[in-house]
Amino acid sequence: MSRSAVLVDADWVEANLDADGIVLVEVDEDASAYDKGHIRGAVKIDWRQDLQDPVRRDFVDREGFQALLSSRGIGNDDTVVLYGGNNNWFASYAYWYFKLYGHENVKLLDGGRKKWELDSRELVKDVPNRPATNYQAKDQDLSIRAFRDDVVAAIGKLNLVDVRSPDEFTGKLLAPAHLPQEQAQRAGHVPTARNIPWSKAANDDGTFKSDEELKALYEGEGVDFAKDTIAYCRIGERSAHSWFVLHEILDQASVKNYDGSWTEYGSLVGVPIELGEAR
Repeated sequence: MSRSAVLVDADWVEANLDADGIVLVEVDEDASAYDKGHIRGAVKIDWRQDLQDPVRRDFVDREGFQALLSSRGIGNDDTVVLYGGNNNWFASYAYWYFKLYGHENVKLLDGGRKKWELDSRELVKDVPNRPATNYQAKDQDLSIRAFRDDVVAAIGKLNLVDVRSPDEFTGKLLAPAHLPQEQAQRAGHVPTARNIPWSKAANDDGTFKSDEELKALYEGEGVDFAKDTIAYCRIGERSAHSWFVLHEILDQASVKNYDGSWTEYGSLVGVPIELGEAR
């Protein structure tokens, strides 16, 4: 992939608000943000209710994803443009879902909701009524998803990128301060992982930094672009943003998101864990 293939700007979105075959989708950490105002024509996906399995510690299966997109009026041939708050945090997470289940035409609005609001562009409260479709998802593309055994096998061999905050990485915190209920049993990080917080990839206005800046960020922390990479965080949402940067913008060939992330790894018995700064 490349930047031009996976990102659109606000001018492009405004010019295509009434275009056939383009569906805007808002996905926020705070799902109520959509209800307070959204880009005209955008539909809402609630990451917790719509993308997470209500019983298992996993995300929706293929049938669930099909039902979700069908209910939102999204067809297989539609170009989906995702956006959300906080530097497209959960919009990037949803993007990874779309790619996992094989949707071909999906993009992010560069800057997301933050840049849109900074530009004083219109937000509305009207909810679109799109006719239901019969969306057909593909089997999961496991070339972009890592599992716990993959992570253990990668120690000392592949790039492991821990995109959490420095305090989470060193073991000072088990989870972000505003999410104390979502903790693992142990603190720390996977041995040989590099700590590159996901938010470092964004400018102050929420847009992604330039390709040159992004590559320098990762190479400066010891990421070898000739090796395969596994990114992880707490539940796979922040690492989906870093996966997007590495795989979709910088076109690194093999990058996987470990969606089990620290809530799984930090609760496993017998796996190696380190505390403190990266060695």
